[in-house]
Order: sequence, then structure tokens, then C-alpha cells
Amino acid sequence: MTAALIVSTARTPLAKSWKGAFNMTHGATLGGFAIKAAVERAGVDPAAIDDVLMGCANPEGATGMNIARQAALRAGLPVSVSGATVNRFCSSGLQTIAMAAQRIIAGESDLLVAGGLESISCVQQEMNKHMIADSWLVEHKPAIYMSMLETAENVAKRYGIAKERMDEYGAASQQKACAAQEAGKFKDEMIACTVTAGVADAQLGLRTKEVTISADEGLRPGTTVDAIRGIRPALPG
Repeated sequence: MTAALIVSTARTPLAKSWKGAFNMTHGATLGGFAIKAAVERAGVDPAAIDDVLMGCANPEGATGMNIARQAALRAGLPVSVSGATVNRFCSSGLQTIAMAAQRIIAGESDLLVAGGLESISCVQQEMNKHMIADSWLVEHKPAIYMSMLETAENVAKRYGIAKERMDEYGAASQQKACAAQEAGKFKDEMIACTVTAGVADAQLGLRTKEVTISADEGLRPGTTVDAIRGIRPALPG
């Protein structure tokens, strides 16, 4: 049996939705950044790559049209390298890594790129909702269309997770992430990206500017349980 090995990794920084650096970045460009860096770090011949597998929870619009194939070409890979987009919602990226490993172990491939990409800014408010739900499923299996918020509420009730515990966990998560970023723990895995971002200006209205993002946005140093305790819940109750 052949062993599957990860020979390199790369990721873009995480940006805020709508107001962040990637709010005008097409999925092909976004994925292309990471693929290009991972291939360069691995030191492999791009033409030797058998396939590019990319997970995407909303594969439409700016992340549609087989975004894996687009991202591969945007990364500068030869046109002979194929691409396949996988959707398993939030676990889409992890699913592609599992699939790539399985293909290596089975002897079907020698070298693959696997990962995921998502653009909330460019896709979520522009989704095609025409006939989005099947009438039989709505009647018999409506839970399949539950949002993550509804699912989280159900999980919290089922396992008796109080809001106070969630506040504590959230504050601890912010504190750990900020400490890790301050200590440079993410530096080696991340790549700096220069893109065009949309900016709302009180005097000039909406305009664009070139920005370089090299660290995760959204981290809030000094976050405490007391500070977030009064934040309005996303859902009533």
C-alpha cells in the first residue's frame, strides 16, 4: 500500500466578509494564490500534478463554473492539469484532502493538489435561489434546509450548552488566536496577497484601492467574557 504524504501547505489570510480585503476578489484568484504558493513550496513540476481538488460550499457565481479548474489555471498550472470542485458544505476542503489521500493510497494518482476556497463577500448575497428547495423534501425532510444558526441552536439544546459556556469558549478562542498571531505562529503557513478591495467613503462613496493582506482579519486582542456577554444573540432566545 502506498503512503499518502502532505509535502507542502499554504493558505491566504482570512478576511472579513464584505468589508475585508477580499471583498472584490474572484474565487479563481483567491484559490490561485494558495495553489501557486503550495506548488512552489513543494518544489514539484506543475505539469506532474494529476489533478486539483478544491472544496467549495457555495459553488456558484464568483466561485462557480468548476472553480477548482479556474483556480488551477489562475495559479499558473499547465492547461493539461485538470480540476474538480467538491461540495460537502463546511467540510468541503477537508473532503478534498481525504479524497486526494485515498487516490494516492489506491495507486490511482501520484501528485495532487487539495484544499478549499470560499467567498462570502462575492457569493452569499448573490446566490441563485430559483427553485432552491425541493417540495417533497420541504414536507418530509425539512431539516435538510436548516441554516447553521438553527443547527447550532438545536445542538446547544440537545447537549445542554449554556450561553455562558459559549461566551467563555468564544473569548478563549479569540485570546488564543491573538496570542498565536502575535507570536508569529501563523507566519509560515500564510502568504501575503495583493488585491483590489472595495471601500465605502463618506465623501466619495464606493471606491476601490489596492491592498495587501498578510494577516488574519477579525482578531480582537483584549477580548474578554465580560466584553462579549452583552452582545445581542444572532437568534432570539
